[in-house]
Amino acid sequence: MTLSVAIIGSAGACGRQLAAQLLDRRTIAPTACLQLVVHHDGISATEGHGLRADLRDAFADDAPTIELVEYPEDVVADVVVMLAGSTLPSDPNAAIDRAGLAIGNFAVFREYADALARRGGPAPWVVVQSNPVELGVAVFAEALGPDRVIGAGAYSDTLRFRREIADGLGRRRPQVRGFMVGQHGDHLVPAWSTVAVDGIDTDALADWIGGQRRDRSLAGLPDEIRITRDALVARVGRGEIDEAFRVLAGCPADLRAAVKPFLVHCTAGRTTEMVTAHAVADLIGILTRGTPEVVSVQVALDGASAGAGAGLTGVGAIPVTLDHAGWTPAPVTLAPDEATALRCALDAARALRAQMPDRVP
Repeated sequence: MTLSVAIIGSAGACGRQLAAQLLDRRTIAPTACLQLVVHHDGISATEGHGLRADLRDAFADDAPTIELVEYPEDVVADVVVMLAGSTLPSDPNAAIDRAGLAIGNFAVFREYADALARRGGPAPWVVVQSNPVELGVAVFAEALGPDRVIGAGAYSDTLRFRREIADGLGRRRPQVRGFMVGQHGDHLVPAWSTVAVDGIDTDALADWIGGQRRDRSLAGLPDEIRITRDALVARVGRGEIDEAFRVLAGCPADLRAAVKPFLVHCTAGRTTEMVTAHAVADLIGILTRGTPEVVSVQVALDGASAGAGAGLTGVGAIPVTLDHAGWTPAPVTLAPDEATALRCALDAARALRAQMPDRVP
């Protein structure tokens, strides 16, 4: 399909990476449009002009039309990517305040969600990758309906999870299947019951997974993530960077997938821009190809869903079948402890949403 794409927050590190990846992959047809959305009253507007010129020079051979957009009401693309807003500080000595981040970004989510709702016509696809992802999905789903609103956080978590498993088993990521569900945060849920690896029989894989899980429970994973993250980030703050990554390498695969982004965030000088852009570009590729694929993404559940989301309400990540028409729950059944952890993730997202105002003044 020929779909135009708008990147809200295009002048940021992740937005720049996404624009480049989409053009390098030729995901957007030459007859379509890429809208670089910046804030009209800020440095991003200045940087947007330079970004647009640079992208046109680099990809002129088969690039789509590249527009600079400064106002929410001028966003007219078929697929809208939310990458704007604040992120966690990269200073390892700074406190990690997810609730504060939510309060700061809520107004950004609401501004663009309301603008998209006002434009009328068919609702665009919205892919949220700004944090907290669940809050962004909730806000856009409230304004536009849930059918075409997804969060990419669980997809990037799944990419990390599969890679850590592949590393542990001497495989490459394409040979590993499996999902992260739940929250893009402390309440992420490694769905070990969904893992399969090419060339490894079920008994051998079960033994390896048992070694990874040890006597750890999913109920205790959120605390384990926080404790491990804080300890390793503190090492980075003391300049013990090699040691922090060495200790992380000895952690189980699911814990590595959860904690490593924080070490990258504190040592790369910016957020995890490569995998963030890669995840969103993959999802947009699925939408443009139109061939259904099963992926784990954040969605707004209404209690009537099937699969892993059966009977659940609220925003969280489950495996869905995704194509250009919308998303539907995939026929995936989670293990009982995974289903319980998923409900806890939904509760956490619901509690965070409840702290936000119904409307922005």
